[in-house]
Amino acid sequence: MRKDHAAPHGTIHRLSLESKVLDGNFLEDPNIRAIDVYVPHGHFGSGLPLLVDLVGFTAGGPVHTNWKNFGENVPERLDRLIASGAMPPCVVAFPDCFTKLGGNQYVNSSVMGRWDDFLLQEAVPFVEAKFGCGGGGKRGLFGKSSGGYGAMVHALLHPDFWSAAAVHSGDMGFELLYRHEFVPVLRALAKTEGGIRAWVDKFWQSKKFKDSDIHIIMILAQAASFDPDSTAPYGVRLPVTHDTCELIAERWNNWLAWDPLSLVEKHDAGLKQLKALYIDCGDIDQYNLVYGARRMHKRLQHFDVPHTYEEFPDNHSSVDYRMDVSLPILGMALR
Repeated sequence: MRKDHAAPHGTIHRLSLESKVLDGNFLEDPNIRAIDVYVPHGHFGSGLPLLVDLVGFTAGGPVHTNWKNFGENVPERLDRLIASGAMPPCVVAFPDCFTKLGGNQYVNSSVMGRWDDFLLQEAVPFVEAKFGCGGGGKRGLFGKSSGGYGAMVHALLHPDFWSAAAVHSGDMGFELLYRHEFVPVLRALAKTEGGIRAWVDKFWQSKKFKDSDIHIIMILAQAASFDPDSTAPYGVRLPVTHDTCELIAERWNNWLAWDPLSLVEKHDAGLKQLKALYIDCGDIDQYNLVYGARRMHKRLQHFDVPHTYEEFPDNHSSVDYRMDVSLPILGMALR
């Protein structure tokens, strides 16, 4: 629902990309992917900055262009922000990166797929060629939760490609975020004869998903992202023993290597190339992400990385309104 009915409407283009890097992926997910692209009113895209929206777990990019009750979808928000002068016109891409395990962390995985390559080698060049937008120095990305993780990791690993990033409630501080989740996963698997394969198959065959099931499949997806095993069912091996829930050091260290708090120790210098880096988190985030965000803020201060860090009085849920802060920062930095 639009807040500003006077704001001129941008145009949404639905593109279809046949991916080569996702072809034949382990999970047998489709390699033909939808990418919705927002172009502001009065523009065709040429010369404008490009922003890429990385959505959180359980979603695909086009969900942000759907009609939304009691609030704006992202294109409506962009229309309002651009019409008010809060941000300059930008093209925004919404790629579908959903998987059989419920989502994505936007990194390359032998199990989940080459999602880092998909974005850098295929999706972004495809959109830029179609609309004449973006290019060196004019690309940014933003996301929340798993999407915020993707934005943070891409900023760390690819500062020569991306020039700005906004990280909303992004996955950081894996020990606080994930370690306590392994117990309910083991309990769920213990109730399912056949282990991980049987649990995932039953999940997809069920008529209705429980909230607790989403947490289970989320941990399986993280395992397939951070420590994939193509010999295991659905490529998933957990970093804990199944009987006593004790951490397996080798497995858990593979997870920790992908924690942004670990990555920043080796990749801090590249962040200084960014034109803008914005990080925020709710101060009562129910997934404990505010503590990881605070730690990242301190590490960035230590490394003298320019950035904006904010906490706000809210939790992890329904915080799209924070884009009113981040999108203008990205747009102004890239114009």
